[in-house]
Amino acid sequence: MTENRPSIDLENFPAPSEGFVATLFVTVRSVARSREFYAKVLGGTVVLEENPCIVKLANTWILMNPGGPPTPDKPGITVVDYEPGDTTSIFLNLRVADIDACYRMWSERGAEFVTPPIDRGAEIRCYMRDPDGYLIEVGQSTGALSGHLAEKRPEDLPG
Repeated sequence: MTENRPSIDLENFPAPSEGFVATLFVTVRSVARSREFYAKVLGGTVVLEENPCIVKLANTWILMNPGGPPTPDKPGITVVDYEPGDTTSIFLNLRVADIDACYRMWSERGAEFVTPPIDRGAEIRCYMRDPDGYLIEVGQSTGALSGHLAEKRPEDLPG
């Protein structure tokens, strides 16, 4: 009896022949639901369906798996599900060429945005959440391309 193994898109698999590549691992409650979001809504390419799921998204890879207990290579560390709310400390940042087109297309595909795109001077940006509640920033550089940077927040100023 042979084990039914998922197919692997080796051409898009994140395994460099030299140096390294950066990937983002997200803990998900449902691999199938998250795979569908990153592939169908954002247009990614499924490289591996599961264990872990890998979706190539533009020039990066999103790796997804459920949480789990400590393992020998991370003793004492449990990987837990993200609890969405009104705080976050890390998020995916997608830089796009045309934010209005992406906003329309991804909304039509089921993405739920926090607000429509807002012009912030240096960039136009908005945020959405994936099926597990992870925050995703979608931004288009505008003013930054001509040297107009974001205003500093009062807490960033000296004194």
